[in-house]
Amino acid sequence: MLTVTGSSAQLALRSSAVLLLSPDLQEEGMASVNGGRDLQVRVVSRRLVKAADSSIKPHVLHLSNLDLLMQNIRSTAFCIYPKPSTGVSFDFDAVVHAFESGLPSFLNHFFPFAGRIATNPSSGLPEVVSFACGGFTVAWCSLVGAWSELARSGTLAAGSQPNLDRSVFRPRSPPAYGASLDEAFTPLDGKHQVNALTANQSFVERLYYIDASDLERLCAAASRREDGGPRATRVQALSAYLWKALAGLVGAADEHCRMGWRVDGRERIASDDPKRRAAMRSYVGNLITYVVGEASVREVMRMPLPEVAAMLREAINAAPAYEERFQEVVDWVEEHKSQRYVETAILGLGSPILSVTALASFTSRNDITDFGFGHAAMAVPTATATARLCSGYVQVFSRPGDDGTWFVNALVWPQLAAALEADEPRVLRPVTAECLGLSSASLQVQRCRL
Repeated sequence: MLTVTGSSAQLALRSSAVLLLSPDLQEEGMASVNGGRDLQVRVVSRRLVKAADSSIKPHVLHLSNLDLLMQNIRSTAFCIYPKPSTGVSFDFDAVVHAFESGLPSFLNHFFPFAGRIATNPSSGLPEVVSFACGGFTVAWCSLVGAWSELARSGTLAAGSQPNLDRSVFRPRSPPAYGASLDEAFTPLDGKHQVNALTANQSFVERLYYIDASDLERLCAAASRREDGGPRATRVQALSAYLWKALAGLVGAADEHCRMGWRVDGRERIASDDPKRRAAMRSYVGNLITYVVGEASVREVMRMPLPEVAAMLREAINAAPAYEERFQEVVDWVEEHKSQRYVETAILGLGSPILSVTALASFTSRNDITDFGFGHAAMAVPTATATARLCSGYVQVFSRPGDDGTWFVNALVWPQLAAALEADEPRVLRPVTAECLGLSSASLQVQRCRL
């Protein structure tokens, strides 16, 4: 976790702030990790890594209004690497050095993220962990590609340079937004959340994979061919499949069910200015909006898969012009800064909702997780809720270097997990060490629920 000091309105940035933990699992007297349930880790060394450019002085970078919204979920990229093949010189110190050596240059470009890499307070896990089998893991808050690029080449291509310009979306004067935003967000306080027992005991965590052939079959099943309709994308096909599974689970218990999608505005904000389009692609900060589709349970169950795919496609594409949508949210936040808010749909009130976040492009590049010793066997973007949210969600991501196979990180109702795992022909299968290409000794990774 890369952390910086500051209030909810601004970040105080310092250039000398990275603490690297290098644990050894074979030492005696180790500290407990993850409540003592899974493994033990002992920190054997600590050292600070400073930005290479000493001219970067402490200063303030204001958060955008969009950044202020995303305070209820912390996202992390969690990667698992196999031990390099026989014959390659390798030890864990070399792994630590590979990450550490790239940090000074990394902090020159991404100075807002200069902070301490420390034990994750939620899980108790340090950021770099070595397993007895020789594999290792690393977790950090996004920007994986730039860090690995710097570690491998020592330079950062022009297209990888971060855009930290907070003037991209400024509130208008006076602010202007539709009344629907007042319903879309709810104050994040105790009286608007479900109780702790309901939130903690309503869901199970699952890690699945979808084979490339099964994904292709699902896309074909969700596409209209007879009337020349558009072919369903993989995200649309999977979402349609999950929506029908959710409707089957809800049955007569509710009249409606919903699907939600986290939509990245970087690719959807239209602009005639090539520089603005390029700036959007490299923008560092929140540029995500949440789109909800709702339908009757009977309707979803009755519809063939292509019609469900068409319905969700319309829900996403029928949203207001995305640039105006983001501008309205910026204006809305400007008038509601005194409180923290969360999307109303994911609180757990009203009809059941399952959210989908597609991060396939994050890991499809073969080199994005390569720090000089090969790409990861799996790169898992994870999310930790800091509020009592009560809705299901799935995160979809590609296997590093293999855009055909998908992994699915799911937090869903036990009944939905059971239905997905019993469905035939099978779409979602449990991740195993074998499917990751890891040795049998690496089953330790599975037991740690990584």
